[in-house]
Amino acid sequence: MDFLDFDDDMTEENITESGVDLRASERAVLTLLSALGEKPGREGLKNTPRRVARMYAELLSGYHADPRKIVNDALFNITYDEMVIVRDIEFYSLCEHHMLPFLGRAHVAYMPAGKVIGLSKIPRIVDMYARRLQVQERMTRQIADLLQELLEPNGVAVVVEGLHLCSMMRGVKKHDARMTTSAMHGSFRTNIATRQEFLDNISRGAGPLQI
Repeated sequence: MDFLDFDDDMTEENITESGVDLRASERAVLTLLSALGEKPGREGLKNTPRRVARMYAELLSGYHADPRKIVNDALFNITYDEMVIVRDIEFYSLCEHHMLPFLGRAHVAYMPAGKVIGLSKIPRIVDMYARRLQVQERMTRQIADLLQELLEPNGVAVVVEGLHLCSMMRGVKKHDARMTTSAMHGSFRTNIATRQEFLDNISRGAGPLQI
């Protein structure tokens, strides 16, 4: 099988910040295209291996992201103990079972105990965990656990709603099926009223998930 030539300057960039070996990824895509009966050298596919390798470097960049660098100095000591909610955070991830996308929205809340986090950091934390080969259940728990560790709040709640192309395009082919997962810490787990306040807030005005 004939492999495409690789740029000379890629030898220093095989391992990207995401941990993806670009040369190995390109060769793997070439092998897959041939195994599927395609001709990797034809015009439409000539640069596909390179594009796919770079795509995965982007989509899987969360593996080597440092959460403390993401948060940086955006933790603030503030006397505030009411619920903070960031809702409708869109995310895109790849299912680890079939490497097909799943996408949707995450809703995150916490009850501060002396510290709050900058608004933009919560979506960045969601992105960090979404940009890995994932299952939705684990991703939901990881977001909640990290916020609990960083903020040491009175409680954390995360609800994730997802559309999974692995069940829409193949298998059962159920286009309207959605998955909802949740993870709760502290007062959101122990206090029914607190949990219900959060659930009521995220249900207001939320439109249907769409692709």
